[in-house]
Amino acid sequence: QVQLVESGGGLVQPGGSLRLSCQVSDSGSAERITAMGWYRQAPGKQRELVASIISGGITNYADSVKGRFTISRDNAQNTVSLQMNSLKPEDTAVYYCNVHGKIDIVNMDYDHWGQGTQVTVSS
Repeated sequence: QVQLVESGGGLVQPGGSLRLSCQVSDSGSAERITAMGWYRQAPGKQRELVASIISGGITNYADSVKGRFTISRDNAQNTVSLQMNSLKPEDTAVYYCNVHGKIDIVNMDYDHWGQGTQVTVSS
């Protein structure tokens, strides 16, 4: 089973930085990870994609975070991280790690979600 655990959330002042990390553990799913991403959801708003990284290291960012956030993964694909700089109050949300996996032999796709970590940007 694929398990995702986020860490690194907390309270920071506007202009500050946080680094979120997602630990990916696989106890024998046989899935091949095809994409990783970070989403966020604020109260009263829909969950939105913040950043994603796919095969070849191609990244994509929401317009609201371009130039401030950076998504990365380690060489073993054990973790996916989100470096957040120049944080703004509107970045306040619960941030969720997402991993997309596939079992090629049966052409089955899976999505896995972490529990979420709270990021609060306030003075």
